[in-house]
Amino acid sequence: MKHPYAIQPRTPWQRFGVWALQRLGWTPVMAPPPGQKFVLVGYPHTSNWDFLYALLWGMASGTRFRWVGKKELFPPVLGVVMRWLGGIPVDRAKAGGDFVGQVARIFEQHDNLWVVVAAEGTRSRAPYWKSGFYYMALKARVPIALAYIDYRKKEVGVGGYLTPTGDLEADFEQIRAFYQDKAGKDPRKQSPIRLKPKDSEAST
Repeated sequence: MKHPYAIQPRTPWQRFGVWALQRLGWTPVMAPPPGQKFVLVGYPHTSNWDFLYALLWGMASGTRFRWVGKKELFPPVLGVVMRWLGGIPVDRAKAGGDFVGQVARIFEQHDNLWVVVAAEGTRSRAPYWKSGFYYMALKARVPIALAYIDYRKKEVGVGGYLTPTGDLEADFEQIRAFYQDKAGKDPRKQSPIRLKPKDSEAST
């Protein structure tokens, strides 16, 4: 059965991305976005192969994805390349190091923006998720795009969206429910979808 959110390519670039993934046996998917601004979080991330499938999915979806990094990663010359790759420099020293607030202001400056944030931060198994992506979306008042790569079903893409309510625990239950049946290339490396204890305590 065809996936209801399977991407229908419109441009030559998209057609190539869809074709390449299909040749590899994968289905690129994209749930209809409810707007034009999102914080995108992906799970699970257990292999270097994830990057290839994510890259081809980016082509297939026709969406330009961005990421944020400290300004030190954008020196002259190299900075041009980093920006071309979607990087947005942020000066953590400004505004008292309010990284989340700076990202929220970046969203205010754009009409169409998808910012990718790593929740696990590693290909290895981590004890908990980082919650920065959640607070970025909450502060910017934008939904969280739930991206995934499922080696069992051979699907890659965005399968849903969550608008953060400010109730971190309740929202994480929804995130956990969405990802509970997604399998990485090496399931042993999948990080449990849970909060760091101090984050959980701060949300209550």
